Amino acid sequence: MRPHDIAVADTLDVGVVRRTPTGWRVEGTQEMPDLVSAMVLADLLSDEAGVPKPRAQSPGRAPDDASEVERLRHTVAQLEHALHSRVTVEQAIGVLAERHTLLPREAFERLRSSARSRGRKVADLARDVVESSTSPLTALPDELNTSTSAN
Repeated sequence: MRPHDIAVADTLDVGVVRRTPTGWRVEGTQEMPDLVSAMVLADLLSDEAGVPKPRAQSPGRAPDDASEVERLRHTVAQLEHALHSRVTVEQAIGVLAERHTLLPREAFERLRSSARSRGRKVADLARDVVESSTSPLTALPDELNTSTSAN
């Protein structure tokens, strides 16, 4: 894999997103115009293939004695992690908006409020919401299961 390729899943068989001269391509599929669309498609393909999604830890900070190249690699890893987290949050907003007939902004506010009241990260709770769309055994907080206001 070349340094500018982005591995979305922990496998080379499914879910690898590669940069092309005109966009992004998920292995074995058509080209996508932007990275977010390609990452969403890679996640969907990984789900269909039954590839388990590890709960990735944030890369944290680079060591103080790291070389410039190591710091740049670390920064890239941080940005990839942030982008993947954002994709998951956007998917969760879509699930909640559809499930409770909410506007996307209202769905995000409900997600954020629920995460704050439980001392959880929005991205972690978002992962549970997305997982709940395919696994009925995934427990969600009451305010995310009911259509009443989270206020």
